Amino acid sequence: MLNREAIARRIPHQGDMCLLDRVVFWNADRIECAAASHRDAMNPLRAFGRLGIAAGIEYAAQAMAVHGALVGEAASQAGGAPRAGYLASVRGVSLHAVRLDDVPSLLQVRAQRVTGDSNNIIYSFELAAEERLLLQGRATVVLDAAIVPRRAAGESA
Repeated sequence: MLNREAIARRIPHQGDMCLLDRVVFWNADRIECAAASHRDAMNPLRAFGRLGIAAGIEYAAQAMAVHGALVGEAASQAGGAPRAGYLASVRGVSLHAVRLDDVPSLLQVRAQRVTGDSNNIIYSFELAAEERLLLQGRATVVLDAAIVPRRAAGESA
């Protein structure tokens, strides 16, 4: 549906840091993307000559960002305004592999909106390769971070 250039126009990650190659499917609740950049020796997330499995969280975060942009575009066509967000937390992450760079096939990057309100969205996400689950978890995305009230000094969480 969308190629790498169309993805890069919708997220802040540019150049080699745009990790996704295409959007395979999306609707209001979920997105599936494909990526081959995990095999690239110049992948900017590589460290010590390898790409560890935890880097998959960034792939999922980019899929969520693309999803948010696409949903925002649909909302703006309906009279709403697109909204920026940031990844606030990840939870319940299960790693089912050690590395990504030794996975020969395309990565399937999936994110599904679980719940949310006007300022917070919880996604479940997973990375797979040929239906082999590599990583899964949940993430919270905060929208319009500039308007989230800050805690007063000395106020506890």
